[in-house]
Amino acid sequence: MGAFLDKPKTDKHTETGSGNGLRFGLSSMQGWRVEMEDAHCAMIGLPGQLPNWSFFAVFDGHAGARVSAYCAEKLLEAIISNDDFCNIEEGVDLKHDGIESGIKAGFLRLDEQLRALPEISNGEDKSGSTAVCALVSPRQVFFANCGDSRAAYSRGGRVAVYTRDHKPGNPGEKKRIQDAGGSVMIQRVNGSLAVSRALGDFEYKNVPGRGPCEQLVSPEPEVFIESRDRENDEFLVLACDGIWDVMTNEELCDFIRDRMRLTDDLEAICNYVIDTCLSKGSRDNMSIVIVAFEGAPRVSEEAKQKEVELDKRLEGKVREIIQSGPPEAAMLQYVMHMLAVEDIEGLPPGGGINAKRSAIEDIISRINASSSTNHE
Repeated sequence: MGAFLDKPKTDKHTETGSGNGLRFGLSSMQGWRVEMEDAHCAMIGLPGQLPNWSFFAVFDGHAGARVSAYCAEKLLEAIISNDDFCNIEEGVDLKHDGIESGIKAGFLRLDEQLRALPEISNGEDKSGSTAVCALVSPRQVFFANCGDSRAAYSRGGRVAVYTRDHKPGNPGEKKRIQDAGGSVMIQRVNGSLAVSRALGDFEYKNVPGRGPCEQLVSPEPEVFIESRDRENDEFLVLACDGIWDVMTNEELCDFIRDRMRLTDDLEAICNYVIDTCLSKGSRDNMSIVIVAFEGAPRVSEEAKQKEVELDKRLEGKVREIIQSGPPEAAMLQYVMHMLAVEDIEGLPPGGGINAKRSAIEDIISRINASSSTNHE
């Protein structure tokens, strides 16, 4: 879990799609980690009686990628194949407890399936995974979170709902761990695992006489139910902690909202988020799904013009830094450091100067190329 590469792998896996009045984009990147252990799932129109429902999820694996990959393939099936979901009637207001219990039953069923996998049951694979998912019905959104991946819901220009991370130091989580005979040291379960709920991780789920939700690590998700507001709902975002480690809920949603005024390409916005988080110092795998509702911000010519003006101002500042600075002033790291201490108007909210790293790199390349040509 702590191994890093000499330089980050920045190739991205991306997807996009639309339907049921939704648009989505997703992106994932290995980054500095030695392995890619994240996985994801996106489906518009669900099987059986749920053609108007959609499902999106992000899984952040640890100690291997087996559990996260299995979850991405099987979680939706585990949820919608239980009785609570088989009996759903389209058009019915679904605030009843049956959906919540059905989601929880699906997570627990999936965990049982994982335990039975040969490579896990024989102890060869000790991996686990967090999970955060959203089931979007015509009237409601059902969020389920297990671990420290997170969902946030933007409505009317602010974060209306977000899931809670399950960390060992949280009072309720700590009590369960201690009641099961474990301890919390350096904010980790038994000094090792940094999350208190996860799928897999069966070495923490073997306390005799205790149910699956009473173990050191619990597979039980926390479920949040939110009624949709077609006029004001903007988007929801699901992401692993590689994103949330360097951006707050408000910063990420402000950033996405701002970028939506420049482009309606959600895949490109997801890539932009990941690159910005890499520049802000994230050392983890990164995965993000953005689901846009009909009330999402529209592309604005005024916003696009302001971005052009920002880029012109940045070019002027970069030229000034290089021309007046020492020999190393032409290097990206030096320029970024100098710009970071300036108060620059119009930088993307939530991203700041890190959101312009790629543009600044291009500016430096052009200046250096021009300087080289002039000296020939």
